[in-house]
Amino acid sequence: MKKLRYIFASLLAIAFVATSCQDDDASFGDIVAPSNIVVTTEIVGQDADNPYGDGSGVVNFKATADNAINFKFVYGSVAANSPIGEVAMNFSNLGINTYDIVVIAYGAGGTSSSTLVTVEVLATYAPPEDLLELLVGDGSKTWRMKSEQPGHFGLGPVGGQIPAEWYGAAANEKVGVGMYDDRFIFNADGTFTHITNNTNDDPTNDPTGTIFGRDGLVSELGSGTGTINGADVENFPYNDYSETWTLIAPGGQETLSLSGLAFISYYCGGNHNYQIVDRSVPNEILLKTTDGNGEFDWWFIITSEEEGAGQDPFETDFDNLVWEDAFDVNGAPDATKWTYDLGAGGWGNGESQTYTNASDNVIVEDGLLKITAKADGGSYTSARLKTENLYEFTYGRVEVRAKLPASQGTWPAIWMLGEDYQTNTWPACGEIDIMEQTGQDKNVVLGTVHHPAVSPGAGDSSSTSAPTSTTEFHNYTVEWRTDEIIFLVDDTVFHTVSNNAGLPFNSDFFLILNVAMGGTLGGTIDPAFTEDTMEVDYVRVYQ
Repeated sequence: MKKLRYIFASLLAIAFVATSCQDDDASFGDIVAPSNIVVTTEIVGQDADNPYGDGSGVVNFKATADNAINFKFVYGSVAANSPIGEVAMNFSNLGINTYDIVVIAYGAGGTSSSTLVTVEVLATYAPPEDLLELLVGDGSKTWRMKSEQPGHFGLGPVGGQIPAEWYGAAANEKVGVGMYDDRFIFNADGTFTHITNNTNDDPTNDPTGTIFGRDGLVSELGSGTGTINGADVENFPYNDYSETWTLIAPGGQETLSLSGLAFISYYCGGNHNYQIVDRSVPNEILLKTTDGNGEFDWWFIITSEEEGAGQDPFETDFDNLVWEDAFDVNGAPDATKWTYDLGAGGWGNGESQTYTNASDNVIVEDGLLKITAKADGGSYTSARLKTENLYEFTYGRVEVRAKLPASQGTWPAIWMLGEDYQTNTWPACGEIDIMEQTGQDKNVVLGTVHHPAVSPGAGDSSSTSAPTSTTEFHNYTVEWRTDEIIFLVDDTVFHTVSNNAGLPFNSDFFLILNVAMGGTLGGTIDPAFTEDTMEVDYVRVYQ
């Protein structure tokens, strides 16, 4: 009989029953040891033609016992804990082998009882060497969530084949929730190390950290507080830990299987098996797993490269400054560069403000353009500046340095509109939204294009994390080329759209700066709102 290498957690079904040989009467005063241990097992793929399973080597176990509060499943030197008494073990020794597993039930006061379960299982899968090399490398390879890539984390339907079909996180969208500082090591000896905070180990090792997980499932990890945000729990306290890992291939699908309660980046329970959907990109793996509720498939992109490694800085096609406003003269904005849209707002977006050119709403002072939205009784005023009929252009790089309003319900925008919009009705005229921010999420900004093929509706849009957008100035940029339109924040690309002769992005556009209130993206306005401002340091156009 060969020695089992790895053990894995799961929530699965039952096949046969093994009863315990514990002392049912053991007790210590009011503290009663667990009794009546019953263990049921399922050899995956077992049927009349395959009595030892489908060759995956996976066996699912479920244990129950009176007065038990935790269970441990032990083979050799490896053990898997499960508060709910359900685990899956992967028996990876090739061929048909017999395995004895000790199941221990723990009760109050550290009391315990145990039983022995024997299974006979077939394993036929040997992981390919290139996959082992990818995961382990030279023994020092460390993995992380690829937070800078849109769609690095998301969800879709169970069994879906489109990555993050229903939701995909924008680049760095989940900053500060306990996810991005996690690190994962697949050691050559089969141990899996999860570092829950890689920033606190200098100069000495500190095992404390926090993780991100699903409300109602993350409690499987133990008691903890964390911050509930909708269906998620952010910054749930959890220390570094070690479990085991192995590779299996149920149904021919390469799968990374983790033991115990080990997980990747976001705790969602389930069987702790992660399908390897794609590994064609160097030093990168696309994974998915089904949560413990059977509700969603969760998608993850992990990488063994640190952020920015191997990436070339963005190179612009446009370096000749042809137009700018540095807002260096106090008073009203330069009338040779800016004009206004005036009147009750909305333009089909259901906004609540009235646009004015009054100094209360728009002024240049201290080297900044300030567009201020204000409460005015039961209504609101603001300003919308534009370069229509003053400066219009085709292609180039627009860079706007700005700090955004923080109040709920404010909808700041830096954008461009096709100059023929009066005769070529929107969306046929085209719209390029260099930066928009919703009124409900001030940690994210959007970049979008609108044209007849994608509008009305959401347009062709993407978002990126901007947690300091309301407290610090950032550069919001669009690179408008004949073949593509590229959106950047602080010179980092977060969205690219193809351009061609059939789209409206090959003729003159003009610039617009505004702060709306409420409406499609502004949403619910804070009832206590009084005023808030978008400050613009400069606007530059390069060709």
